[in-house]
Amino acid sequence: MGLRDDLERYREVGEQRRQDLAEFIQYGDLGQSRDDEVRIPIKIVDLPTFEYDQRDKGGVGQGEGAQPGDPVGQPQPQPGDGDEDGDPGEEGGDHEYYEMDPEEFAQELDEQLGLDLEPKGKKVIEEKEGDFTDMTRTGPSSTLDFERLFKKGLKRKLAMEFDEDYVREALKVEGWGPQSVFEWARENNIPVSKAWIEDAYGELSSDEKSQWESIEEMETAVDQVTTAQRIRRDGVDEVPFRREDERYRYPEIVEEREKNVVVVNIRDVSGSMRQQKRELVERTFTPLDWYLQGKYDNAEFVYIAHDADAWEVDREEFFGIRSGGGTRISSAYELAAAVLEEEYPWSEWNRYVFAAGDSENSSNDTEEKVIPLMREIPANLHAYVETQPSGNAINATHAEEVERSFRDADNVAVAYVSSPEDVVDAIYEILSTEEDE
Repeated sequence: MGLRDDLERYREVGEQRRQDLAEFIQYGDLGQSRDDEVRIPIKIVDLPTFEYDQRDKGGVGQGEGAQPGDPVGQPQPQPGDGDEDGDPGEEGGDHEYYEMDPEEFAQELDEQLGLDLEPKGKKVIEEKEGDFTDMTRTGPSSTLDFERLFKKGLKRKLAMEFDEDYVREALKVEGWGPQSVFEWARENNIPVSKAWIEDAYGELSSDEKSQWESIEEMETAVDQVTTAQRIRRDGVDEVPFRREDERYRYPEIVEEREKNVVVVNIRDVSGSMRQQKRELVERTFTPLDWYLQGKYDNAEFVYIAHDADAWEVDREEFFGIRSGGGTRISSAYELAAAVLEEEYPWSEWNRYVFAAGDSENSSNDTEEKVIPLMREIPANLHAYVETQPSGNAINATHAEEVERSFRDADNVAVAYVSSPEDVVDAIYEILSTEEDE
């Protein structure tokens, strides 16, 4: 096997791992993972090998018994290793799982679903000086932007200076005086003052004042030298600086923001939420928790259960709790609003509010209370996941009402999960809505 074959095998391993990830989300035992570690069962555990070119006799020594094509740096099998009589092992080992932290899980899910959520930092944790890009009129001399000052002065020099000899020749035109030369200079965009012309005219002798019969004769005989030509020829003796041109550099203040997120998970635990519905809630919410934990610097989770009333629970209880009461979804949003307002201000925290249930709700509660509460709670994303394994019940209308009310909103997602096969699509529907925000 050559290097090209090995690279192809690595690509196959990556593709298989993504398939394993999807199957794990849909059917795997999510409870084997922890908050900070996701354990994905994998089918492919024999990674590609590297071998040295047969013509190259150097390289890493493998010891006795090594053969071309054996994995580099791995011990060779010895008699007695493995199961007795060559039978396949029946017990699972650590190599049958791929362990990843939430950050890697988020990267894998991004790649699988084609997502690229870029978390926003909100809470300022540090202010520091950045590059010296801003300007002020005052400051210590060490921060004076001399380059800018020089350019300003040079620009003024180019704009104000003129060819004095050329103007003096115009004063030698017969019958011309300071006023005629001043008007001629203005017509030719020569920046000379009338006072300078009068002084120069007074310095001429009587014979010099009639040297040229006309201005046309002078212009033909004398070449005008521009300021730029003179600077290139003679250099710059001085540049006219002015105090008003001075600018001092000071550093831009850069705010380092921590990417904080709070995820509020709400689930219906009323009597209609049977085991299969509860499992679909877990399969949808657990990967979302891992994903957002992997995306943000600091992630906190709030778990709210509700029937006709709502109460806060821990994570373990959230996925296993059962109740026999009625349903009033607004009670959960009322509690969520209170918790967010008190502990997670919108100015400092990114917020996600995810709710799930079978879409059954008490009469008018969705329209009169839940939808207004969703509008009032600022969040990056609101989502509702309907879990109805047998299809919609007659009174299961909550998801449809939410979807209809927020049809034009860019921060509300509604997903329908009737079987494990729908879970990955539901996660994509939710996360892609946040991505488009």
